Amino acid sequence: LSDSHSSCALLEISPIFDCMESSLMGNRVDNKKFTWVIKNFSTLQSEKIYSDKFVISGCKWRLLAFPKGDQVKCLSLYLEVADFKSLPSGWRRNVEFTITLVKQFCEKFSLAKVTQHWLDHKVPDWGFKSMIPLTTLHDKDGGFLVNDELKIVAEVDVLEVIGKLDVPGESEEETQPVKKIKQNDDGAVSSDLLKEIPGDLVDVNGFQVLPSQVGFARRIFEKHPETASECRTKNQDLRTSYMNVLISVIKMLFKGPEEHSKDDLSDAEAALAYMTHVGFKLDWLEKQLEEVKERMKKCARVCEIEKQLHDLEHKCKDLKAQLNKEKAEILEATAPDLFFIDVV
Repeated sequence: LSDSHSSCALLEISPIFDCMESSLMGNRVDNKKFTWVIKNFSTLQSEKIYSDKFVISGCKWRLLAFPKGDQVKCLSLYLEVADFKSLPSGWRRNVEFTITLVKQFCEKFSLAKVTQHWLDHKVPDWGFKSMIPLTTLHDKDGGFLVNDELKIVAEVDVLEVIGKLDVPGESEEETQPVKKIKQNDDGAVSSDLLKEIPGDLVDVNGFQVLPSQVGFARRIFEKHPETASECRTKNQDLRTSYMNVLISVIKMLFKGPEEHSKDDLSDAEAALAYMTHVGFKLDWLEKQLEEVKERMKKCARVCEIEKQLHDLEHKCKDLKAQLNKEKAEILEATAPDLFFIDVV
């Protein structure tokens, strides 16, 4: 199985744009997010388990988990193309996804990892061989296993599809950003078609962007028309790179607070400083970054208070049990087991 070593993101904030937003298992699909709740996790005997299949952007997916690790002492989690063996020859899918282990008593400190990869018949799955050490996962105070239930959330962004969609009847809005490439009669993709892929860009305010980025780019210039008014370079490759960086920062900032880390925010700050240096006006985004930092501090404080409260409640429970025990011992010691005449 494939293993990605992408960095973690730790730490939901309101978006800038209103429009940006098995018998042992429970599953739920919400837009581009799939939630998988695995019950009785610690008693599972199978080497590997699968979630139910789910559809995002016209493609069928499922999650694959190794509860005891995929040859490592860590929980291993992967995203797999469902029914990949039955897909026609030549299929490929470019996908960016986030897998989050939810810290259930304090979701703001959940563990999330992000990666992007091309999947095909040789590599039908991708993910994280070492998602989290088993000792950390099973720690009774860790918060990942509560009532022996493990909650996993996968957020899937399909960037490009070569071949047919699994569910072509899905809503047009959902599948519009996905590039659909024609196939030859034998199901294979010709080399001529592959050469055309890099040129399949759309102009938005003088910036060449991917079809999947058109909505983001248009909303940026509609709400903040001055954003690139002083961008000095005319080189389209550089302009495309700048827009990729800008959109990536926006996507990162508008994830939930549990999906951010200090490193993420430092990287975003450095990226914005560079973009400003080359002529972008991003005071609106810098303001949002400062708000995210402040929220992150508040979230950390709330989580610390929640943890302290959890510890105190646990301690109170233990003290109450000890008090009741000692009261019972006193009552038992002073009970009139003997009659007066037996003593005198």
